[in-house]
This record gives sequence, structure tokens and C-alpha cells, in this order.
Amino acid sequence: MYVHSSPSAVCPHVEWAISGTLGARVDLKWTAQPASPGQLRAECGWRAPAGTGAKLASALKAWPMIRFEVTEEPSAGVDGERFCFAPGLGLWHGRTSANGDIVVGEDQLRALVGMTRGGESLAHKLDELLAASWDEALEPYRHAGDGAPVTWLHQVG
Repeated sequence: MYVHSSPSAVCPHVEWAISGTLGARVDLKWTAQPASPGQLRAECGWRAPAGTGAKLASALKAWPMIRFEVTEEPSAGVDGERFCFAPGLGLWHGRTSANGDIVVGEDQLRALVGMTRGGESLAHKLDELLAASWDEALEPYRHAGDGAPVTWLHQVG
């Protein structure tokens, strides 16, 4: 999980939201976010049952001024998931494969082809399915966190 940027006043709320979701106290290591002076960033690994990624994303989107990504790795019989949030774009969600690629299902593709007339419209809708706008908005924040410390979190119970 990456909290790419958060105002310092919101950081305790972010920790409380994560703590409430995982059922264990969370104390993240916050560092300056060079891509957005005055903002802080934190990242952590986590282990919890399938479906927890959606709960974490739901809890974090309560603060529309933060930027974050939550990735749930695939497990036996369950696809992985990725959630991205950026101010002005809102929350994006997609399934992921074992190597982290975004998976677009055949029903999604059929619906997409059925509602577009090809060309630029199709390309735009594919970009939406693949989170292109979120990647563009979050990429500067991702690079600014290279080499930052990672905290591991575990759900209790």
C-alpha cells in the first residue's frame, strides 16, 4: 500500500482508517513527499484475507485530498486487485494477474466494443479500463518514493 501524498494533519486519520480495517494498531513511517512539497508519504506491506484491499481503499477514499494505491496480491482461487485514488479522478479499481498486469475480462471487452464505434472512442475507453489517467497522475509520486522505508502490517484475528 502506498499513501503517495497526504497533508500532515490527515496522516493520523489515515493510520486510524488502516488500523480499523486491519484490526491492529498501525504506526506508519511518514517521510516528505518531494513531488508535492509540504505533503507526506508512507508505504507498507500488509497481509490479510482476500477482500481486505477493497476495505482499505474504501476506508482511505474518505479523504479526497490524499493520493494512494492499494494492491492485493492474487491468492488461491482469487484474482489480485489494484485500487488507485487521485484527487479529481476518484477511485479506480481493476483485477490483476499473478505478474501484476491489469486483467480486462471478455465481458468488459464485449461491452466496450458494443458501446463504442471504434477509433478514438475505443482507445479512450481502453485507457479508462487500464487506469491510464491514474497512472499519469500518480507516476511523479511513485518515483519520489523510490528507496523509502516500508512497514509491514498484519491483520489480527
